[in-house]
Amino acid sequence: MLRGLRERGAGLLMAAAGLVLAVMVACAPAAGPAPKSGGKALSGTVKADGSSTVFPISEAMAEEFQKANPGVRVTVGISGTGGGFKKFTTGETDISDASRPIKDSEKEDARKNGIEYVELRVAFDGLSVLVNPANTWVDCLTTAELKKIWEPGSQVVNWNQVRPNFPSQTLRLYGPGTDSGTFDYFTEVINGKEDASRGDYTASEDDNTLIQGISGDKGALGYFGYAYYVENQNKLKLLGIDSGKGCVAPSDKTILDGTYSPLSRPIFIYVNKKSFQRPEVLEFVKFYLAQAPTLVPQVGYTPLPKADYDKGLAAVESAVR
Repeated sequence: MLRGLRERGAGLLMAAAGLVLAVMVACAPAAGPAPKSGGKALSGTVKADGSSTVFPISEAMAEEFQKANPGVRVTVGISGTGGGFKKFTTGETDISDASRPIKDSEKEDARKNGIEYVELRVAFDGLSVLVNPANTWVDCLTTAELKKIWEPGSQVVNWNQVRPNFPSQTLRLYGPGTDSGTFDYFTEVINGKEDASRGDYTASEDDNTLIQGISGDKGALGYFGYAYYVENQNKLKLLGIDSGKGCVAPSDKTILDGTYSPLSRPIFIYVNKKSFQRPEVLEFVKFYLAQAPTLVPQVGYTPLPKADYDKGLAAVESAVR
């Protein structure tokens, strides 16, 4: 009987504790309201497309923004910088991710279609040259060797054609497609002219496809943005580049201070000014710039100095006045 009373007493105590806990939970403040515009929770859709290099940043921004604003849907596509601008300059998207500045021809397309925009720098990227981890014979290439490999009409198909002391190993190339801003930048700084490149290589605007190719091919050589290397270090081997002042590998420090030359570059988003009239777009872009110092390094890129993001926010505020 004593045991039964103890059991009933314990049960009552547990029930009471549960009731207290339930009351505490019910009375506890919420984690924090989602950001609002004009007193209303944000809703709607934000459309971004463009560079696969900028994609990881925009995707991270979209995920975090949607957590705070569940009524907003942010879509981020990967059409390449050129493909993104084709959509942006006809008004199909709100934001264009770009790994190079907008071209004059794209500016003209925007003008013809009445698209006014704001250019915002969001990070630095070091365009990286990669080989398969099983490659034991090369740790650094010169810019002259890269040109020899990638220039139009190149007949280099074996590693021993790059340097005589390299092994007789078939050289297969992987790189961005012609709609990519990374392709534009690489061809200009390495081959001396934008779009000037040999065409017999595996091309894709999706850097994950290039990673798969290089990681599965002992004789592979390819290039794409630094962040994709950071996320796949166990699958790839990063090369240093010698532009005449010694071999330098990309890192946050060498990309930011410019010593990783000539393959360091700023990357951008472009925003349609008309889209700022929709609160969900305006708030997303402000969030993007405000959170960049934190989120940019988390996805493998080098953040700009804070003053640059402050200038970007000022440009946004100016555009909506």
